[in-house]
Amino acid sequence: QVSLVESGGGLVQPGGSLRLSCAASGSIFSIYPMGWYRQTPGKQRELVARIGNDGRTTYVDSVKGRFTISRDGRTWAVYLQMNNLKTEDTAVYYCNADPPRNWWGEGTLVTVSS
Repeated sequence: QVSLVESGGGLVQPGGSLRLSCAASGSIFSIYPMGWYRQTPGKQRELVARIGNDGRTTYVDSVKGRFTISRDGRTWAVYLQMNNLKTEDTAVYYCNADPPRNWWGEGTLVTVSS
């Protein structure tokens, strides 16, 4: 069973920055595309950033130019650097494979407020 643990969230002002981390443990046999998802009340979980097995990254339009996803090839750790945060970025952020597998953790809460 694979376990993913997110960390790095917190309370920041608009325009601030945070770096989220995703630590993986368990039996992992293959390399998977990985992504960061976020969810707010009343909305479906949204994939906001993805990194493929080849290192290519994609982002939803709302975070392009502000968020950067990266990974450590040896430890499987996945990171999300978030700059110029906006109030609409407030959400619980999760990491998982893309397509998602049964690896959902508790996420880490990002609150952007003045």
